[in-house]
Amino acid sequence: TTLDPRDRGFLARVQHPAPDGASICQHGRFGEDGTMQGFLELLDVPYVGSGVLASALAMDKVMSKRVFAQEGLLSPEYVHLRAGQPWSVEEITAALGPKTVTKPASEGSSVGMAIVHTPGELAAGIERAFACDNNVIVERFEPGVEVTVGVLGNDDPVALPTLEIVPEHEFYDYESKYLPGMSRHIIPARVSDEVGAECERLAIAAHLALGCEGMSRADTIVTPDGTVYLLEVNTIPGMTATSLLPDAARAAGIEFPELCSRLVALALEAWARRCRV
Repeated sequence: TTLDPRDRGFLARVQHPAPDGASICQHGRFGEDGTMQGFLELLDVPYVGSGVLASALAMDKVMSKRVFAQEGLLSPEYVHLRAGQPWSVEEITAALGPKTVTKPASEGSSVGMAIVHTPGELAAGIERAFACDNNVIVERFEPGVEVTVGVLGNDDPVALPTLEIVPEHEFYDYESKYLPGMSRHIIPARVSDEVGAECERLAIAAHLALGCEGMSRADTIVTPDGTVYLLEVNTIPGMTATSLLPDAARAAGIEFPELCSRLVALALEAWARRCRV
């Protein structure tokens, strides 16, 4: 059964009859940030994926970076900007270098994100991000191979095979994520075994540090010297025909129906613990 929060009568349909469980398929704000998770908890409906706190932490790139730093997980250097507060192109460039990445702090699907190639482009990139959020991240650009790692599990999570993303555009933007043919997925990623193991270690460590449950997907960058940087964690990875998590699961021998069944089982396990049943 598909329920759309935009539809009139959505609340009544969720309550009568109450479903045995829900799989949240909303990305970004109000779906991935703990809002829908809290809504379902108030209605006593089990749901697939992380709880309120982990969802909120992972969605907020500033807070998640603070957690990563506390746990010793390497992530690109950044500057946090707030709407209405002054910032300087010169100061940001001095701190991060001439090439940077600008992004809203709490958005999904690469909405509002831009790669800034020169300081002259920085102001436009920041304003684009501020159009989506009152908090913006400017991150040092780390060149390299983008490797994503899916994670399944609650207390004892396991990593799926590494997946290298080769987008048709300069980076893995909205079109690359959702339009067929706009990106290639290479499994396993074309990195050394040692580097691949580090990508997996970071993904599991981030999953546990944020308190994720059920599933997550960690995005990393592998630089030419083999350094692995953790970019962010997605608590509701895409589950479409072009999505990364199902591809990685399939490479591990987990077909889509089995993946869905596992996620439901993990959701019920987490729900029983959350409710102390």
